[in-house]
Order: sequence, then C-alpha cells, then structure tokens
Amino acid sequence: MDDFRAEVKELQIGPQIRQLRQERRMTLQDLSQETELSKPLLSQIENEQVIPPLATLLRIAKALQVPLQTFFEEEDNTQKCLVVRAGESNRMNRRPRHGGPPQPYLYHSLAYGKKHKHMEPFLVEFVPNQTKQSQSVQHSGEEFLYVLEGQIELLHGGEEYILEPGDSVYWDSNEPHSLKALGATPARGVAVLYTKN
Repeated sequence: MDDFRAEVKELQIGPQIRQLRQERRMTLQDLSQETELSKPLLSQIENEQVIPPLATLLRIAKALQVPLQTFFEEEDNTQKCLVVRAGESNRMNRRPRHGGPPQPYLYHSLAYGKKHKHMEPFLVEFVPNQTKQSQSVQHSGEEFLYVLEGQIELLHGGEEYILEPGDSVYWDSNEPHSLKALGATPARGVAVLYTKN
C-alpha cells in the first residue's frame, strides 16, 4: 500500500487539476457543473483522497480544456523517444468512495513523462468480482485494447464482445462502452486512448 501511495503521489494529478482550475478562475462549483461530477468528489480528487478512473479524468480534462495526456507528462521533458522499462510504469486506481467497492480496474501509464503525445498507452488490470461497478462511459476519441491474459467483456453501443488473450479491439469512444473481467482470475491488456480536444 505504501508503494501504491508513493506512485500515486508521484503523478500529482490532484494538485495539477487544482492548479489548472485556479488558472482558469474556476470554482469547484464551476468544475462540477462542467463535468457533472459532485463537488465533494472533485474536492477528494484534488486532495488526492480519490484517484479518478480514466473516464472521470477525461471529463475533467475536457472541462479544463486540456488534453488527457497533460496529467501524464513532465513540463521539461522534450525527449523524442521515451522507453519505459519493466516495473517502471506509474500505477493508478480508484479508491473506494463512501466505503463502497473500488473501480474494477487499475491502470499503469506506459508513456508517463512524454510531453506532447497524441496517444495515451496504458497497461490495464481488470479486477474480478468487481463487475457490478463497471459503468458505461462515453467521450470523444478512439480506443484500442489488446488482451494479454484473462477474459474481458466489452459492451459497446448495445453489442457484447467477449475477448480472449491475443484478441484486440478498436472502437469509437463516442459510443457508450464498458469493460470488465469475466471469471475469477484477473485480466490484463494494453489499452491506447486517442482523445480529440
């Protein structure tokens, strides 16, 4: 747990959101109205008590008019090629809210630190037995997922797809979609997000 806290703190997503909001002279109420997220939740995110899942972070980024990758890059990093060694990716997941169960996945940024990127690659781990928390989301852009292990269910635009290791899927994120692990074993995959601003 200490390692997890250290990794989350290193990302500094909460303070980044607060700084961007203040630079735009937005109150928490303004951000709440733009994102349709509650003020208490936004406050918890800014204070690093809650780590937002990707869909929530996308809504915040859109409201602040910044690309998603803003939260995963370093200001002074001008590398043209970034290598992330095994074990060096930054991990995030959503903590339980109001004592509820956690989000059914956690994700590791595979390009943390690279500035001005147009895609955001993640190693995503889907936790079994958390399937009830898998809510449908939609946002601008496109997504790609390659399944490494386990079995994953994708619901997209009213269609259901069961994905096995070696399967890949590319979809339009504007359509409602959700992902969850099937069975009792964790599932893992490499996901790439492209978001239009």
